[in-house]
Amino acid sequence: MSSNSADIGFMKLMSLKAGAYIKLLKMRLTLLVCFSAAFGYLLTGHAWYNVQFLWLLLGGFMVTAASNIINQIWEKNSDALMKRTEQRPLVTEVLSVNEALLFTLLLAFGGFAIFVFKFNLNAAFLSLVSLLLYAFAYTPLKTKSPIAVFVGAIPGALPPMIGWVAATGHYGWEPGILFAIQFFWQFPHFWAIAWVLDEDYKKAGIKLLPSAGGRDMKTAFNIMIYTLLLIPLGFMPYVIGMTGINSALVALVAGILFLAQTFYLMREGSNKAAKLIMFGSFLYLPVVQIAYLLDKI
Repeated sequence: MSSNSADIGFMKLMSLKAGAYIKLLKMRLTLLVCFSAAFGYLLTGHAWYNVQFLWLLLGGFMVTAASNIINQIWEKNSDALMKRTEQRPLVTEVLSVNEALLFTLLLAFGGFAIFVFKFNLNAAFLSLVSLLLYAFAYTPLKTKSPIAVFVGAIPGALPPMIGWVAATGHYGWEPGILFAIQFFWQFPHFWAIAWVLDEDYKKAGIKLLPSAGGRDMKTAFNIMIYTLLLIPLGFMPYVIGMTGINSALVALVAGILFLAQTFYLMREGSNKAAKLIMFGSFLYLPVVQIAYLLDKI
């Protein structure tokens, strides 16, 4: 009887551990990053129904997941102070820091090896830069200065470039424009999130809003300016011949609608308006990227 109880207890512990490891991956965020990398890869004209594409998804998933875990190791103490993160596996101590560190090392080296041996050194270099900047620059800067958003936007914008470079082996205007669109998109995206979660962030000393006044007109104006830049950038893939006019028009309409939400925030200065921008940002990027892909077919 005691043996059965011990077995059941062990199985429950293993199930709890397995669930915690999955939570560490930040699955939704990781899959969104993989989608952006896949977008860059497919936009080169490479097909999705081949083994190389699966290697790209696996390598991108592993490097991104490793970055997310390092982020949680860094922020274990601050995560305990915020309502939205207080149940993360390292905070609740379902997993130890050493367990998380071993897991992230396996993921990081595995993902980097995939880019080196299955693709090319240029793509591998970008994946390494992405991990290092996100984990060791952006994460510690979050409690120091709002410049963290600028720093974090660099690794956040690299996935489509990594996908393109993995497929072609070289840099150029095309991956640069894909990088620029995703880079500038992140400012309204993260500032809207920071606006909504400002009180929670303050508990952990996280400083992401661009204005010292926090949720004020200066922050709203900054959000508007960076959103405005997406309108000409959205046309650039058409201008240099990457895509057709149809996707350029979709990007234009999406950009105008996104921009309109920022004017509402400037007028209202409310959490409701910031939430609209946050959800609008979640729609803008995949809609525009899918439009580019469909225009390529």
